[in-house]
Amino acid sequence: MQNFENFLLNHLPTSKSIHPTYEKALQKMLLAGGKRFRPALLLGVVNAYNPLLIEGAYHAAYAIELLHTYSLIHDDLPAMDNSPLRRGEPTLHITFDEATAILVGDALNTYSFEVLSNAPFSDYTRVGLIRELANNGGLNGMVLGQAIDCYFENRPLGLDDVKMLHINKTAKLIAASLKMGALIVDREEVGDKIYDFGIKLGLLFQIQDDILDVTQSSDEAGKLTNNDEAKNSFVTLLGLEEALKEADTLADELILELKSFDESLKNKLSSLLIEYINRHKS
Repeated sequence: MQNFENFLLNHLPTSKSIHPTYEKALQKMLLAGGKRFRPALLLGVVNAYNPLLIEGAYHAAYAIELLHTYSLIHDDLPAMDNSPLRRGEPTLHITFDEATAILVGDALNTYSFEVLSNAPFSDYTRVGLIRELANNGGLNGMVLGQAIDCYFENRPLGLDDVKMLHINKTAKLIAASLKMGALIVDREEVGDKIYDFGIKLGLLFQIQDDILDVTQSSDEAGKLTNNDEAKNSFVTLLGLEEALKEADTLADELILELKSFDESLKNKLSSLLIEYINRHKS
């Protein structure tokens, strides 16, 4: 992942103009770090089947990180979560202003597809990657999840609807990261299987985030915590103890599924995933 981090640093979005802070704002949340979890998933799949394609795959991994970062910037806006902290840094609307944060999010969103369109793959593969990222990050994926989350604030939902919300808001982009790795190495039959695995993984990821929101301080999490009382989080709905049980059940299912993967894929993903699958237990 250090090689990917170097790639990201060498390909930061640039824009030379009379605007005094726009370029700095474009880069700020990317430079703030983050787990790079979604890029790591994509690169793990590529490394499992064709390590020679890793350097080309950095472009696709970067596109996912760009789109994910845009989503965080917009999620933190005053009209959404109104959060002052992200990745241990002040959010963009705090450092600059709300208009800049909105526009930077817009820019990173569209730039993610520009990066994919110029990636060193065949036209067929590029189109497949663009389609996968758009389907899962767009109007019937992450954006839909955000819309439902915002609309039903202070309006409690049932468990099935909360799961549907977070499958769209969080899980689909995680699942897409795995499937995009499979597309790069031309293993579409594997892609469908690991996409379904990724949906479960993303759902667990969200339950864990909801648990950490009430068990960690803002300094520990690098973002504002204890801020979900009005949201349809798993802890709000189930309580902490039941949310932990739900996370344990999903974690056990994922570990079993991970063991069923072919040896190469299992080996490349296990070192990354075991830590994340069990992170709510620490």
